[in-house]
Amino acid sequence: MPLLEVEELVKYFPIRYGLFGKTIGYVRAVDGVSFSIKEDSVFSLVGESGSGKSTIAKCVLKLLEPTSGRIVFEGKDITSLRGKSLKWYRRSVQAVFQNPFLSLNPRMKVESIVAEPLKIHLGMKSDEAREEVYKLLELVGLSREIGSKYPHELSGGQAQRVAIARAIASKPRLLVLDEPTSALDASVQAQILNLLMDLKKELRLSYLLISHDLSVVRYISDYVAVIYLGKIIEYGSVEELFNDPAHPYTKALLSSVPEPDPATRKLKNRIVLPGEPPSPVDPPKGCRLSPRCPYVQEKCKSSEPELISIGKDHLVRCWLFQ
Repeated sequence: MPLLEVEELVKYFPIRYGLFGKTIGYVRAVDGVSFSIKEDSVFSLVGESGSGKSTIAKCVLKLLEPTSGRIVFEGKDITSLRGKSLKWYRRSVQAVFQNPFLSLNPRMKVESIVAEPLKIHLGMKSDEAREEVYKLLELVGLSREIGSKYPHELSGGQAQRVAIARAIASKPRLLVLDEPTSALDASVQAQILNLLMDLKKELRLSYLLISHDLSVVRYISDYVAVIYLGKIIEYGSVEELFNDPAHPYTKALLSSVPEPDPATRKLKNRIVLPGEPPSPVDPPKGCRLSPRCPYVQEKCKSSEPELISIGKDHLVRCWLFQ
């Protein structure tokens, strides 16, 4: 049984107008997304800004209520959980956000920040929590002295390590990583990624990674789903998807990855899709990539293709494969 299952997740945001807030339309941020995350694995959602990645993450974290669909964790449907019954889920699923300085309370010292989930979720007393905080700081590569500092006194890498320490304090099973390295320097990014991989192995964690950095995705992931305008258009193992991409949008995404070797760079065919992504308020009737796709056919404009299997653990939503 998968650790987490997302079934036909839909999230629409109403567009209101006028004095009385009449609803005149909807922003279709997420429109029927399904996936599952296995235990001890890393599942990544990739796509350009505005594709719906972070909205999916917020629905999984119960920061947003989905319009429809189900989210099942450890066999329990959590979409209807409220109040005290939700505390178990809050403890089991934690998050690490893009900017640690915005997710850490600037008025609290590091020791208090990391101790908070220990007291709330594990019921520890102050002395017991303090000793556990020091263990957690050591686990993420920080010294005890960091505990007496405020977030503004830390470097970006140190602050993100504190955020990770807080996230693992409640002994979760799933971490939602929303662009966890994009605000950091390149050298620090590598350190944080290695730390996350070490913690995954040591604590038997699973990750839901939200990222637009395909280099990070390839390094850390087991499975990848490419999302465009609120829908998954390709899914597969990281090897399958990076070595043999099928969807035109996936090919364009992968061609945009910077190539450090000048010799290889000259051989690389850069695919540039024309135009801008359509508005999620009024998406195309057929395939959502049809206004920009170089292989567009008439049926692409009128009817939407299904997500079908084209290989082991490899799915694609494109009329070229139907």
